[in-house]
Amino acid sequence: MANVLVFAETRGTALRKVALEAVTAARALADASGGGEVHALVAGAPGAAAAAEQLGKYGADVVYTVEHPALGTFERESIAATVAERAKQGGYRAIVLGFSTQGRDLGPRLAAKLDAPIASDVTEISISGDTVVVKHPGYANKVVLTLALSGSPVVLSVRPGAFTAKEAPRSARVERIEPAADPAAARVVVKEVVEGAKGRPDLGEAPVIVAGGRGLKVAENFKLVEALADAFGNAAVGATRAVTDEGWRPHSDQIGQTGRQVSPQLYVAVGISGAIQHLAGMRTSRTIVAINKDKDAPIFKVADYGIVGDVLEVVPALTAAVAEARKHH
Repeated sequence: MANVLVFAETRGTALRKVALEAVTAARALADASGGGEVHALVAGAPGAAAAAEQLGKYGADVVYTVEHPALGTFERESIAATVAERAKQGGYRAIVLGFSTQGRDLGPRLAAKLDAPIASDVTEISISGDTVVVKHPGYANKVVLTLALSGSPVVLSVRPGAFTAKEAPRSARVERIEPAADPAAARVVVKEVVEGAKGRPDLGEAPVIVAGGRGLKVAENFKLVEALADAFGNAAVGATRAVTDEGWRPHSDQIGQTGRQVSPQLYVAVGISGAIQHLAGMRTSRTIVAINKDKDAPIFKVADYGIVGDVLEVVPALTAAVAEARKHH
């Protein structure tokens, strides 16, 4: 048996979706290792410990909570030191976290502190003897690499959306711990957090993403993408780099190699040709629907369903069809 440690990411005092996905991945890894325990660590502002019960619902046997006002804005030095110290004390087989903005910062810090191997942007995890085997998209998602990690612990950051959060209820034991380093003594201090527009899910957590490209022709036509997202009711809006560079959408909406990597249940590409840089950010989506007037557009090579036509005509019709279908569900 081998235990697995999870860094459960929060925003404010609420768990991020990727935290539940990381716990699910850790639960499967612990079970495959002979039935070990999953221990989760929550670090945040006072009140973050309220997440403990939800983590138990998804498979955590033990939840360690550490609270401090400075941790509410991800005080990275203290959190890295605390997770690393917990990892050393617990003798874990693996440390699992999300490949989110926080995870990209925290994962390498943990690997350095623990002198441990790290695999980032992981989409599958399995065990082969004493080796942890993972799959990871490489070369702008043109290939899927299989990596074998030996030693203990290994650090694994999982791609948001690649693992479906599944309930595996436990009566989680909750233990409060102190930060391993003083959060108030941090060398980097977050002065302000500016939130994006509210009302839509985050790109990394949305089950449906509707993304627009240059095929929309002008910025004003992006309202068609927003209307389709509204029709779904649970969709986020994304964009290609060309669109964000033109100023049609904020750069926080960019999906691709230099933007966000996403894996929603449904990805609708509106007027997107399918440059390799964009495919790198969305190719692992469960179902891809492409709408483009160019039947030879590269996006159709990765799409599960393709509609060849003018987006200015197709998207309003699709929006009406989605809205009508929702009336009956």
